[in-house]
Amino acid sequence: MTLTVRVITPDKVVWDEEVQELILPSTTGQLGILSNHAPLLTALEIGVMRVRPGKDWQNIAVMGGFAEVENNEVKVLVNGAELGTTIDAESARQAYTAAQGALEEANRGEDKPNQLKASNNYKKARARLQAAGGAV
Repeated sequence: MTLTVRVITPDKVVWDEEVQELILPSTTGQLGILSNHAPLLTALEIGVMRVRPGKDWQNIAVMGGFAEVENNEVKVLVNGAELGTTIDAESARQAYTAAQGALEEANRGEDKPNQLKASNNYKKARARLQAAGGAV
């Protein structure tokens, strides 16, 4: 049995294929989904979603959203998403390093909105780097 997985952003469909299993970055931790999973609606964190359409796993960086599982269909509605295979690992590494520095700088101050923005940028950069196969 397989699952039909659709990853949808506001401007495009990033993934629309059958998979054997997937792992979602839910707000309560990593959530594995196999065929015949119970119906579920969950919030997603900024992170890496992993799908296994065949033998090998593929990474998708997701920028927060929701996932609905029902009748072997998984709809993932996210603010943004990128296939790991389309992300340049070196650029992702540089963005991660810059975001890490910006977060450290923001945390030295008292500006909460700036800290929140820096934290979100850091999470996005980390997700992109991990999806590209880089270690953090």
